Amino acid sequence: MNITDLMTRLGVDESAYASGGLVVDTPIDGSEIGRVAPDSAETVEAKIAGAQDAFLAWRAVPAPRRGELVRRLGEELRAHKHDLGRLVTIESGKILSEGLGEVQEMIDICDFAVGLSRQLYGLTIASERPGHHMRETWHPLGVVGIISAFNFPVAVWSWNAALALICGDPCIWKPSEKTPLTAVAVQALFDKAAAKFGDAPEGLSQIVIGGRDAGEQLVNDRRIALLSATGSTRMGREVGPQLAGRFGRSLLELGGNNAGIVTPSADLDLALRAVCFSAAGTAGQRCTSLRRLFVHEKIYRSLVPKLKKAYASLSVGDPLEDGTLIGPLIDQGSFERMHYALDRAKAQGGQVSGGEHVGEAGYYVRPALAEMESHDGIVLAETFAPILYVFKYSDLDEAIALQNSAAQGLSSCIFTRDVLEAERFLSATGSDCGIANVNIGPSGAEIGGAFGGEKETGGGRESGSDAWKAYMRRQTQTINYSTELPLAQGVKFDV
Repeated sequence: MNITDLMTRLGVDESAYASGGLVVDTPIDGSEIGRVAPDSAETVEAKIAGAQDAFLAWRAVPAPRRGELVRRLGEELRAHKHDLGRLVTIESGKILSEGLGEVQEMIDICDFAVGLSRQLYGLTIASERPGHHMRETWHPLGVVGIISAFNFPVAVWSWNAALALICGDPCIWKPSEKTPLTAVAVQALFDKAAAKFGDAPEGLSQIVIGGRDAGEQLVNDRRIALLSATGSTRMGREVGPQLAGRFGRSLLELGGNNAGIVTPSADLDLALRAVCFSAAGTAGQRCTSLRRLFVHEKIYRSLVPKLKKAYASLSVGDPLEDGTLIGPLIDQGSFERMHYALDRAKAQGGQVSGGEHVGEAGYYVRPALAEMESHDGIVLAETFAPILYVFKYSDLDEAIALQNSAAQGLSSCIFTRDVLEAERFLSATGSDCGIANVNIGPSGAEIGGAFGGEKETGGGRESGSDAWKAYMRRQTQTINYSTELPLAQGVKFDV
């Protein structure tokens, strides 16, 4: 785990990660891997001012030209995929294939954004007035602030930054204090791409290192036109009102207490594999991780024992080693919250299997499965750990209602071979989540679709589809190409 060699290959000067006041540890064994310098209020202010200056220049650059910069960023990510993916694993603890997959997601969204830079379409609208026509167009919005979480330390930035840049917006990124080294590395790759691009304004992409104070400074500054924040519902409850108070835009990606339903017609082998990845993958630290599973009473005794056996066989250990499926929890706090939740589940009458501490260094745990009778209490509180609460159900409407009873509404899934059940789940009276899947788990979203959820998940949408509209301002235009001045709705005002 030679961080110096890794960072050198990524183009990062040692002074950027070896001598600051914020200590960075790896969850793999708890050892120190770097020290970064936190920003002061003064340096954050200077970076915001620089981003605003960059906006005044970047908004006038044609969108396809802006796309060329994102194309070059994608090339740098391709060239450094292995090193950046390895750094993601070292800093966040996810297994290496997931670290590499996260960088691939960055590459994919860059490709998407480059094409989108030539497709920022508006509308032509018929006017009721003779000699007039109307149109709707989209313009750059302003500086975009990005606050990201430790579990996807680079992909979430790319979802926002790739779209914001082609839309004409500079970005200021505050990564999690737990994973700042990956942000430093990504900034170095962006700087390399910008140098090859040739005329990108200074301040187009910047990082801010710090904690709550730095985040609040971004939230409260009127020059930040849009703040995209990924984190807990608690964080969203604070950020949302502050932004609304200054009429700033927010894009909130918050918690997710995600559920799955297994019907009697399901392919149980497929469901078993999907459940294991969705619930235990990334050590249960995805916002889309499967946390509640409703199994029909007819197949409960068939599926659940197989699930327990599969859980017991999952390899837990060093995420850099081949064959490991589950790495460590991010820190001691996550470990303690997991065991608090398991104690609560037992107190509610749950039968818990798994959850044991594995190894000596780091916070490695065996995924836990809790068979529950009551769908309340700790079950409805999202715990960022590999805990799967399992319930027996008899009626599909009952299962859907229980799934939807969670305060969050991010992702959901159903396993069925019955087209009527599938369509019922996907209908307006089915899943109330922003993401609904059939015969795949709730995690593992692709960049082509908009990512986000409803209710306490925050309502924000990132990545694909028309999520780009969040980074632009809409303008309705009316053009009079006649010598007359008819008014709409038949209004008369003769002078």
